Amino acid sequence: MGFKEGDDLFPTGPNGMEYSDIDYVDTWKAMEAVNKKGLAKSVGISNFNKRQIERVLEKAEIVPATNQIESHPYLNQKKLIEFCKSKGITITAYSPLGSPDRPWAKPEEPQLLDDAKIKEIAGKFNKTPAQIVLRYQVQRGNIVIPKSVNKSRITENFQIFDFELTPEDMSYLDTFDCNGRVCPFNDALSHPHHPFVNDEF
Repeated sequence: MGFKEGDDLFPTGPNGMEYSDIDYVDTWKAMEAVNKKGLAKSVGISNFNKRQIERVLEKAEIVPATNQIESHPYLNQKKLIEFCKSKGITITAYSPLGSPDRPWAKPEEPQLLDDAKIKEIAGKFNKTPAQIVLRYQVQRGNIVIPKSVNKSRITENFQIFDFELTPEDMSYLDTFDCNGRVCPFNDALSHPHHPFVNDEF
């Protein structure tokens, strides 16, 4: 989703967010040029759905290195991940912990790390719920980028390579999916290329 060019990262006007009229496929071609000049080691995409990826691939000379998307047990993105991997696109999973500190969360919204079922799995391995959901992504073959400013939690987030979830655990975690997106970017719902509306995945 391109926004109106200028100094504002998220430009707004009388009618809300203001958008660019440049097609994202043209933006991708410009990124390919940057890569070819050696000014970027890799180029990728973020929050692209299947239809948008197909549009890029129709014109692309370089396959996106990765698609950075929200992914966690409440939004496992299984179909999109399978599609990306079939095209040679890796997955970078953001908000893998469900973004518990997101300021826009409503009080009644469930918190992933407080889920009793995840806590039960954590108890079985003597791990924290955060370590379970991070390990879940690693075993799915995804790059995972948890956010933390707490030194002890950052250390804890790395301590996920001394155990392995069973196939049954992985299948069980897959069943938690409820399309529970925590980063819907509703401010730009009117954008013609908003990736989370009117699309299967």
